[in-house]
Amino acid sequence: QVQLVESGGGLVQAGGSLRLSCAASGRTFVRYAMAWFRQAPGKEREFVAAITWNTGNTYYADSVKGRFTISRDIAKITAYLEMNSLKPEDTAVYYCAATPTATSLIDVSKYDYWGQGTQVTVSS
Repeated sequence: QVQLVESGGGLVQAGGSLRLSCAASGRTFVRYAMAWFRQAPGKEREFVAAITWNTGNTYYADSVKGRFTISRDIAKITAYLEMNSLKPEDTAVYYCAATPTATSLIDVSKYDYWGQGTQVTVSS
């Protein structure tokens, strides 16, 4: 019984920045991992970034390394994705996800809970 609520999407020009938030409720996240995935029209959902809730270890897709930063606020039970130097190819619906048992943090099938998604559109 975990609910994830996303916010922060929008329209931005190439080179700009956005900050996405994902607020969780229902359980504590001591053993959880949280992640961001994205899905462009006609494409499969792909991994963007993940963070372990207890240690704060982070993982990134190669396509966003150096541009995106995932973080979490333990007290607020909220994960964030700071997106900088945005490119048109970053345009997608961004989803946050959580799992208590993921053995491969980049695998979309390992995540049990999902947010509703928030649209990010980057114009050229």
